[in-house]
Amino acid sequence: MDFQMYNDAERQQIQKIIEQKQMRDFLKFYTNLVERCFTDCINDFTSKALTSKEETCIGRCTDKFLKHNERVGQRFGELNQQLMQQQQQAQQSQPQQSS
Repeated sequence: MDFQMYNDAERQQIQKIIEQKQMRDFLKFYTNLVERCFTDCINDFTSKALTSKEETCIGRCTDKFLKHNERVGQRFGELNQQLMQQQQQAQQSQPQQSS
């Protein structure tokens, strides 16, 4: 996004809003990860310490969750790139049609 049309104060305000949104998104992601892995992996509340089974489960859960999130991000990027290419092709073909 090009912010050249804004003055310095407006650019700083926009940057602050973007940073706040990124922090909220990260916290949502982290909270979702913790909740999901806790629900799936923690079964024994008789001890403060995690069992080896729980530790293994948490390791697998977080790894799977992170890999899934990465793949979704990659796929989103691929689809976004395809959409941009389609839009460029549509824009290029419009002047030819009107001639």
